[in-house]
Amino acid sequence: MQKQRVIAFVGMMGAGKGSCTDYLHETYDWPVVHFGNMIYEEVQRRGLDNVKDEKFVREDMRAKEGPAVLAKHVARKAQEYLQNGQSTVVLDGLYSWSEYKYLNETFGDNLTMIAIVAPKKLRRQRVLDRKDSHRTYTLDEVVAREIAEIENLEKGGPIAYADYYIVNDKSQPDMVAKLEKVIKQL
Repeated sequence: MQKQRVIAFVGMMGAGKGSCTDYLHETYDWPVVHFGNMIYEEVQRRGLDNVKDEKFVREDMRAKEGPAVLAKHVARKAQEYLQNGQSTVVLDGLYSWSEYKYLNETFGDNLTMIAIVAPKKLRRQRVLDRKDSHRTYTLDEVVAREIAEIENLEKGGPIAYADYYIVNDKSQPDMVAKLEKVIKQL
């Protein structure tokens, strides 16, 4: 029986987590579970504006249900895929140290963390260039979210504690080559 594997991507917004998880889904047909989608769904459920209220909803969910609330939901979905025969599940967008600890307790040695990193100026420009309607930001909003993720969610911990790092500061083919190198090591 093939070892089950959960690959979690962490990084600041605009680093390239989504590009990596999209590539793995398209290339290997591995299911992807998105942390951020739960936030977007909750923002919509509450009838709020996606960009302006996203931070509030994210922090409110954590205040009400604990700092690992998103990891609990994501882990349930990942376990469903694994129980249904998937050997590998990809998690897009781990945010906090509490989420990392919960996933590590849940999946143990089957969890691999990959940090996607890029220079601040490049990450911010990527976010500003996005065409997704629910993910449009001003520069001030990007900076505010970065600071909130670092100060309130302790996002630096999971990035610092990752098993692998991919510096995504060049082209898409360069990033894919680096990602493939990591996947081969798994």
